[in-house]
Amino acid sequence: MPSFDTVLEADLVKVKNAVENTAKEIATRFDFKGTSASIELKEKDITLIGDSDFQLDQINDILRNKLTKAGVDIRFLDIGKSEKIGGDKVKQVSKVRNGIEAEQAKKIQQLIKGSKVKVQASIQGDAVRVTGAKRDDLQAAMAMIRAEISDFPLSFNNFRD
Repeated sequence: MPSFDTVLEADLVKVKNAVENTAKEIATRFDFKGTSASIELKEKDITLIGDSDFQLDQINDILRNKLTKAGVDIRFLDIGKSEKIGGDKVKQVSKVRNGIEAEQAKKIQQLIKGSKVKVQASIQGDAVRVTGAKRDDLQAAMAMIRAEISDFPLSFNNFRD
């Protein structure tokens, strides 16, 4: 029976390269000289440190540009709130989304069940598997998911006939 998986996976190598390029640019920019501006990636958390919220916004802007140039959708970033740390420094932690959360998976499953397309959706860990009798139905389901779910960049893999 034909099937495909709906997944949410960022290319972590490209994300790492974008963070490293952002760190290089921060080190060489004149307006960041002598400040505590920095960026680092641990696991799937990107930590930005700066002297003010304005500086964090500048670092975020550089990061977004580098991610876009690397071909990574910025919707993968779940940007956290800025919080004060010792002295006059500010910190912000952004998470790189990887895997569909249970709430989002249920939303996709309900979307498919509510449609007139003859396919079934089942939640498989952090992915949603869609199966159907015809390949055309699966392609219609893909188009519907792309059109309805725009808050995060979904991709489709494991297409089987």
